[in-house]
Amino acid sequence: MHTRVCDEMGIEFPIFAFSHCRDVVAAVSRAGGVGVLGALYFTPDELEIELDWIDEHVDGKPYGIDLVMPATLLDAARGADADAGDLEADLEQMIPAGHRDFVEKVLADHGVPPLPDDAERTHHLLGWTDTTGRAQLDVALEHPAKLLVNALGPPPADVVDKAHDHGMKVAALASAARHALKHEANGVDYIVAQGTEAGGHTGEISSMVLWPEVIDAVGPDTAVLAAGGIGRGSQVAAALAMGAQGVWTGSLWLTVAEADTRPMALEKMLAAGSADTVRSRVLTGKPARQLRTDWTEAFEAEDSPGYLPMPLQFMLVSDAMSRIERAQNQELSGFPVGQIVGTMNQVRSTRDVMFDLVSECADATERLRGAMAID
Repeated sequence: MHTRVCDEMGIEFPIFAFSHCRDVVAAVSRAGGVGVLGALYFTPDELEIELDWIDEHVDGKPYGIDLVMPATLLDAARGADADAGDLEADLEQMIPAGHRDFVEKVLADHGVPPLPDDAERTHHLLGWTDTTGRAQLDVALEHPAKLLVNALGPPPADVVDKAHDHGMKVAALASAARHALKHEANGVDYIVAQGTEAGGHTGEISSMVLWPEVIDAVGPDTAVLAAGGIGRGSQVAAALAMGAQGVWTGSLWLTVAEADTRPMALEKMLAAGSADTVRSRVLTGKPARQLRTDWTEAFEAEDSPGYLPMPLQFMLVSDAMSRIERAQNQELSGFPVGQIVGTMNQVRSTRDVMFDLVSECADATERLRGAMAID
C-alpha cells in the first residue's frame, strides 16, 4: 500500500480519514494514516482548543484540517474587515418567513418543542462564508498540520499559496473531472475524487466511473485520492489498481469506539441499510448524502417552500436540528452518512478498522495476482 503520497506525507498507509471528532483524527494518524479534522462546526476559539488537543495526542504523526473555502461565497461583499456578527444578522434577514413557518410546522407535527431560553444555541454562520472561514484558516495555519483540505468548491489561489508557505499540502474534493481540473489550476496537490456514494456533500457520478475519469483528467503529476463508499480493503485495492495514490474515507469512522457520534444517530446508523440514505439539500442548500428521515421527506413534499442557497439553508435549520436532538425524535433525527452505512453494523476501535483495511487490501491484491497468474 505504499505510494508516493506516503513519502510526501510521511505516513505508513495512504489512508485519509475525515472526522469531526479529534479522538478519531488522532487515532487514525497514530495507526499510520492521516486523520483529518472537519473544522466547519467549530468557532475559531473552539478550533484552537481542538487543534491544541490533537497536537498533544497525535504523537508527532501527520494530520490534516478540513475547511469550507469555496472561491465564490455569499458574503454580502463586505470585504476583508467584515464583522461576522453583522454579517450573520444581515443574512438572517434574508430567510423568508414562509420557510421559518414551514420548519415550525414540521417540528410541531412531530411534537418537537422549542429550545428552552437557557439552551446553548448553534452558531448559525460558522465557516460558511469568507469572513468566517478565513478566521478558521488563520487558526489552522498556526498549527503543525501537514494537510489543508477544501471541502467545497475550488480553494482560492491565495489560500493554496499560504498553505504551501507553511509547508502544508493542499487537497480539495471533486465530484466531476471538470472540478478536478479547476483545483489543479489553483495549485492543489491532491484531488479527492468523491463518488456519489459518499456521505455529506457529493455529486451524482458513482465512484467506479468518477475515479478513472479524474485520474485521466489530471494526469500523473497530480495525485488523486479515491473517495465515496470506501469501507473495505478490497475497495482500497481497487482504487489503487485504477491509479489512485490513496483513499479518502469518512462515514466509516462514525461508528468507531473513539467517535463522539450522538447515541441516537449511532443507533440508527448501526441499524441502517445501504438504501437508507438520500442526497438532499435540507442541511446546507447543496446536495449532501444523509440518512433518509421524515425531515428529508418533508422538504420534498408538495407543501415544502423549497431549499435556500448556502449558507441560508443551514441557518434556517440549525436550531431545528438542536431541537430534534434534544427531543430525541427518532422520526426526524438524521446524520450525514454514505451508502457504506449498510456495512457499519458494529462498533470497533479505530485501530482495528485500520488493520482490517490494510490486511483486506493485501488479501485482495493476492487474489488478483492469483487470478491473473502474475508471478
